[in-house]
Amino acid sequence: MGASKLNLRGYTFAKETSLKAFQDYYPDSVSHCYGCGRLNTQGLQIKSYWDGEESVCAFTPWPQHIAVPGFIYGGLIASLIDCHSTGTAAAAAYRAEGREMDTLPPYRFLTASLQVDYLKPTPSGVPLEVRGRVEEIKGRKVVVSSTLSAGGIVCARGRVVAVRVPEGLMPE
Repeated sequence: MGASKLNLRGYTFAKETSLKAFQDYYPDSVSHCYGCGRLNTQGLQIKSYWDGEESVCAFTPWPQHIAVPGFIYGGLIASLIDCHSTGTAAAAAYRAEGREMDTLPPYRFLTASLQVDYLKPTPSGVPLEVRGRVEEIKGRKVVVSSTLSAGGIVCARGRVVAVRVPEGLMPE
């Protein structure tokens, strides 16, 4: 399918596939994560998409994500980088195999390692953008580097080692 444009929470991205987010392909049995689970009504429900060779996610923090007035807390930043990166890992594994994300067996990745460097205070009340780039795919492991920006300023950088859940351990 050709490239199209996706307007997401005030950001416009090139899109090469449908408007369905990586996380929307997760089977119901593994869609409950606080950060990215579409079935977790109390969660963040982030959405990640391809933008060329990078993945992208836009999220506007809620008032309760405050650290000190005017800035969001680091745990949200870590959650956004973590969940965006595991979603990117899943999408990259499908892409590397030439598969669509709705094909079987389903892939779901979990975090083996999360490293976050906080570079600048992250302001509240503005959309945040997380961009990921796949560094490595080797067997069940995918390494993703991400940045989190506010208003075009990189506020945090992260690296996630994500591991695919073995098919026999996926809940039914």
